[in-house]
Amino acid sequence: MTTLPPQFSASESHLARQVAESFGTDAERYDRSRPNYPQAMVDAIIAASPGCHVLDVGVGTGISARGFQAVGCQVLGVEPDTRMAEFARRGGIEVEVAKFEEWDPTGRSFDLVIAGQAWHWVDPVAGAAKAAEVLGPEGRLAVFWNAFLFPPDLADDFAAVYRRVLPDSPYLRGEASGVEAYSAFFAKTTEGIREAGSFGEPEQWQFDWERSYTRYEWVDAVPTAGGFNLFPPAAGRYRGRDRLSWGRLHDGVRRRGGYCSTSRCHLMAAT
Repeated sequence: MTTLPPQFSASESHLARQVAESFGTDAERYDRSRPNYPQAMVDAIIAASPGCHVLDVGVGTGISARGFQAVGCQVLGVEPDTRMAEFARRGGIEVEVAKFEEWDPTGRSFDLVIAGQAWHWVDPVAGAAKAAEVLGPEGRLAVFWNAFLFPPDLADDFAAVYRRVLPDSPYLRGEASGVEAYSAFFAKTTEGIREAGSFGEPEQWQFDWERSYTRYEWVDAVPTAGGFNLFPPAAGRYRGRDRLSWGRLHDGVRRRGGYCSTSRCHLMAAT
């Protein structure tokens, strides 16, 4: 069985390059199953920024970029995975392939640097320093994550399935869920911004919203989580003796009316 690097943790996730650059193995699945971001968050970020020239760090398939494009922003993406970059380009997003810390801006500057569900893959100090380098006067750094919130009984069902089918899953490296599960990312980001010394004190904003999944949609989304796609091919592991386990995941969602939901987008911003 493929296992995750022993150093993989929230505080050092940027070192797990095998995981960070693995999402493009199924970019189409990633794009259709990952949630977007609430319009209220996009509007708040733009309102607090000096303009709408945006750099999207870890743009992926373009989920976050499309939200800013939709309100008239000019968006350039930086993405280390060529497969994700190509998918985003097909959707009309300009993307340059590089790790953000090593990316050459060639003298360009931006009003806003964003990262949706991606900043934990960036070195927290070098990334903040690079963001400061490419931001113009009063420019804003805004990084954000969707936190998945489940009722306790449903979360228990999910954990039981992961323990049986994917015992090395990163979802089993801790017991926290929802925003609490992201607390280490928030702390890491805050410390990195402070240490870079180029920004004021980071602010934290929270936006509650809901994205519903049918049980089939949720099972489709599971392999897009960081590290899951490094295990043996999903189709093979979901068959045979593990079918009952995945059936339990289906049933757990169905008992709650046929869907589960994610809510609460957490944003950290600094100028």
